[in-house]
Amino acid sequence: MTPDQLAALQARAYRDMAPWRVQDFDDLLSQKTTRLFTSEHAFLLARFIADEAEILALATDPGFQRQGQAAQVLAAFHESAVQNGITQIFLEVAASNEGACEFYISAGYKTVGKRKAYYLQTDGTRTDALLMSKATSATER
Repeated sequence: MTPDQLAALQARAYRDMAPWRVQDFDDLLSQKTTRLFTSEHAFLLARFIADEAEILALATDPGFQRQGQAAQVLAAFHESAVQNGITQIFLEVAASNEGACEFYISAGYKTVGKRKAYYLQTDGTRTDALLMSKATSATER
């Protein structure tokens, strides 16, 4: 997916949140630590640094949500993380996004913190972010 396609998909998927600009995606993709995982209707953007990874964004086209697209890119990400020696994964998710929170919990993530008023909503308000984490292990290989 190109930066244009990523920005357009994220804008459709993140309906309540201020979307990233095409330039934001272009800048991230130019960094050596950035990894992109895609399926036909979803993407996951992550950063691998030393033995840690951070999920920066996961988006699924609204017409294809709850059809395994997000699970597919998350599984590819997890496999790559283990192959690259990642031992800990972090992410932030809007506390108000119950579906995403449940998705990450079902994938083994646990809430380890909260960031008050972290995400800017399209209506100008802010919502809290949950900081979630998951340890990886050699048994996942």
